[in-house]
Amino acid sequence: MSQKSIVLYLHVHQPFRVRHYSVFDSGLRSDYFDAEYHDRTSNERIMHKVAEKSYLATNARLLDLLHKHPGFKISLSITGTAIEQMKRWSPESLRSFQMLAQTGRVEIVGETYHHSLAFFYDRDEFIAQVDQHKNLIQDTFGQTPTAFRNTELAYNNDLAWWANEAGYKVILAEGWDPILDWRSPNFVYQPSYIDGNLKLLLKNYKLSDDIAFRFGDQSWAEWPLTADKFSHWLSESGDATNFNLFMDYETFGEHQWHESGIFDFLTHLPEIWLTNPEHDFKTVSETADSYPTVDRVDMPNVVTWADTERDLSAWVGNSMQQQALDAIYSIKDAVLNSGNQTLIDDWRKLQTSDHFYYMCTKWFNDGDIHAYFSPYDNPYDAFIAFMNAWQDMRLRSGDFR
Repeated sequence: MSQKSIVLYLHVHQPFRVRHYSVFDSGLRSDYFDAEYHDRTSNERIMHKVAEKSYLATNARLLDLLHKHPGFKISLSITGTAIEQMKRWSPESLRSFQMLAQTGRVEIVGETYHHSLAFFYDRDEFIAQVDQHKNLIQDTFGQTPTAFRNTELAYNNDLAWWANEAGYKVILAEGWDPILDWRSPNFVYQPSYIDGNLKLLLKNYKLSDDIAFRFGDQSWAEWPLTADKFSHWLSESGDATNFNLFMDYETFGEHQWHESGIFDFLTHLPEIWLTNPEHDFKTVSETADSYPTVDRVDMPNVVTWADTERDLSAWVGNSMQQQALDAIYSIKDAVLNSGNQTLIDDWRKLQTSDHFYYMCTKWFNDGDIHAYFSPYDNPYDAFIAFMNAWQDMRLRSGDFR
């Protein structure tokens, strides 16, 4: 047998959702994100709920596993908007993440502060948000990210070129079949057209989705999924070095409820996997350092981890989304030239990709997932609230074009 590593990467994000901001509010009040506590768009209420069901419960389990199993390691990314909300409404959640980082076996991955699509709309703004996030991670966790993930794992060759020039050692992306063709995501790759040291880790979406989406589905042929069964699948895989399990943090406790057995699965997986001396856990940067690249992967077009298309259509697929995205970036100069830091912060909060995700009009399973995450009754309400806020922001910035 040869060495095999589980690479567990969890993503933490909470947007500042726009309340039901009406046309009558525009020009009079600029409290876009301050919904009443009982409202579905209340950021405070949602943070309290997710903290109780997921963050605190999961972090307690993870800290216990880190203390119990010296070979257990994980990687996390936490957006700036999530950290802001924890500081404001759930400081105990932020402390619990800091306690994980203090073990020395939890890597914090870099990304955009505001979970935005800025890379595809304004490169300077993208770099500003990445730097803002890097500074926040240094101040909050004492780490400087050496790994990078773009919003929603949105990746292409251009992003890889940027990450290599920026000095990152590894970048994360979706291991989508049409890109990989016959190849397996269970190895370390290198981006195409890059003469540098940047490595590429690709999500094994089948194994990841077994945990993130199918775990509690009693109609699934493999239900119930136990740590023994899952470890056996990985052990019996043929040629493989690293199993990249990438998923939302809220998988544990929020998307898969405690009653599903998800926390028992998380508790037992390290114990069972590490019984074999040739098995371990690695952070994403350690994985890039530990294994040689086996091939180059070419992604000229954008690939994400969302929906069946695995492209940007979840955020840019209809005219409402396109209009909203064009609108928010159209006032960049006026906002930045204003020198008003509160206005700039609000403008960046409106860049968060979730706003455009809520405007998606897809049907069937993808549509159901969008509706599950949206605090609005329909995509049109999301669009109206956003554009009303944008109109007020234009007035604040002095953009009267």
